[in-house]
Amino acid sequence: MGAAPVSNVLLFGGGAVGAIAALNIEAGKLGQVTAVLRSNYETVKHRGYNIESIDHGRVNAWRPSSVVKKVPSIEAETAEPFDYIITSTKNLMDVEPMLPDLIAPAVTPGHTVIVMIQNRLNIERAMFEKFPQNIVLSGVSMIDSHEVEPGDIYHEDHDILYLGAFHNPNFQTDEQEIAAARHFIKMYGAAGKTKVHFSEDVPWSRWRKLIFNAVLNPICAITQLDSARARLSGTLIEGIARPAMQEVYDTAKRLGHDLPENIIDTMINLDPMDLYLKPSMQVDLEKGNLMEVEYLVGEPLREAEKVGIPTPYLRAMYEMIKAVQWRLKEAKGLVDVPPKRVQ
Repeated sequence: MGAAPVSNVLLFGGGAVGAIAALNIEAGKLGQVTAVLRSNYETVKHRGYNIESIDHGRVNAWRPSSVVKKVPSIEAETAEPFDYIITSTKNLMDVEPMLPDLIAPAVTPGHTVIVMIQNRLNIERAMFEKFPQNIVLSGVSMIDSHEVEPGDIYHEDHDILYLGAFHNPNFQTDEQEIAAARHFIKMYGAAGKTKVHFSEDVPWSRWRKLIFNAVLNPICAITQLDSARARLSGTLIEGIARPAMQEVYDTAKRLGHDLPENIIDTMINLDPMDLYLKPSMQVDLEKGNLMEVEYLVGEPLREAEKVGIPTPYLRAMYEMIKAVQWRLKEAKGLVDVPPKRVQ
């Protein structure tokens, strides 16, 4: 038997999560990765990644097969079509250009499988609108990985990925989508360094993670307390986080997603206390980067309102985190502020 064919993979988002994804794929030798990098491009291009990983150990000066600064254009550069495009960058609904527009030059209609390793809600809708002929896979990641400096990755909690398929409403059956998901699982886990599971119920997996992401993510960003200090602070968890998580839980249940009864306690205590981990919104805020407010908090809130679930706690957090986002936009010149009147 000949060697298994190697998939041509484009990675869009080579930060903390994307770097580990690329390392998993290339270590398994069933895929070769072209990484589109932005803020860390110069570092990785010339020095490579330095990775300290609980799964891979210490890996110095490592690069994927190719490192580029912009998304390749299949038509303009007559490059080989990409079999997979992995998106592991931030997904912003309230800032243009949006993610589907950014990856569009590299997408071959009807061929490229888009893999969204992003723990957000309803992110597939814009993809199907832009690429009606393509398969889109859902990757819910339980990894804890941080880029402490450009190109320096600290991966301190095991990589667990729940991978399934968003159902494209333009497809009559889901057989092709499921086959693509299982092929990606084989490629991603071939090195034996990660746990990747097939998810038969993609919405269930996303709502499960949203119990944490829609609540503790904005709470930690607003208060500037990491997930451990939020628990140590006293009444923050019982006074705000738990009732807000209950609103998310009730919404998921009303929508038909039967989450475990103990899921709120599980998510409150998800991060080990002694690691003092900062959720992604808090990390973005500290770096001055825009946060994924709409897909992480806004979409769960809007789904709750559609099905009649009262959300006073979630609504209050949403309005506050939107105000913090507005401040970030002001600093980046993305909103117009009238000049201060001189007295």
